[in-house]
Amino acid sequence: MAATDAPDRHLLVVDDDDRIRDLLKQYLARAGFRVTAAPGGPQARTLLETLNFDLAVFDVMMPGEDGFSLVRWLREQKGHAGRTPVLMLTARGLAGDRIEGLKLGADDYLAKPFEPEELLLRIEAILRRAQGRPAASAAQPLSLGLCRFDPERGELTREGAPVRLTEAEVGLLKRLARSPHEPVDRLELARETVDPSGRAVDVQVTRLRRKIESDPKTPRYLQTVRGRGYLLAPD
Repeated sequence: MAATDAPDRHLLVVDDDDRIRDLLKQYLARAGFRVTAAPGGPQARTLLETLNFDLAVFDVMMPGEDGFSLVRWLREQKGHAGRTPVLMLTARGLAGDRIEGLKLGADDYLAKPFEPEELLLRIEAILRRAQGRPAASAAQPLSLGLCRFDPERGELTREGAPVRLTEAEVGLLKRLARSPHEPVDRLELARETVDPSGRAVDVQVTRLRRKIESDPKTPRYLQTVRGRGYLLAPD
């Protein structure tokens, strides 16, 4: 399976298992990606501080700094590094692990053992979302109370100050902004992450509400439509 526009895509693979790390690097390289690998958190930090990556794959269970800590650190960085999409690999496959990774800012997750083709499909889905779909020429910034979202630029501000978003959150807001005040099926949103359950979308919505809403428990702007999905209700 060939990756779309893969030659221009640079991936970082972080896994302490030499065999798995090498297999991932070989498989993704055969798919056409440029791949850099690191055996742990310290090496990954150095690479992320010096190089731009289109996506990073972090193993959760690593000695020393685990994948959760690495995601937390990455999302605190400024510029391109802080917005680097992250796919997490978890050996346990527990719902708690997956949700924790998404809360920290990961874009998707995949439980070990996994099929290499599924890994590639998830990577391609994240990269498509990161590229963003072309916004309509008439798209205008949307007022969300104290916040303002610019669909063209994919930027959210709160009282004029920039609000850090993950690529997954940007993609979700852009999709909802294309049809304001109209519900978007959660499974349609879920297909962007190759997540048929919609669980990842629910977690991303919860994170976004914390950033947008004055009271996330009673959302005014990012609303749930029972039996349908979610809608964005700008002022």
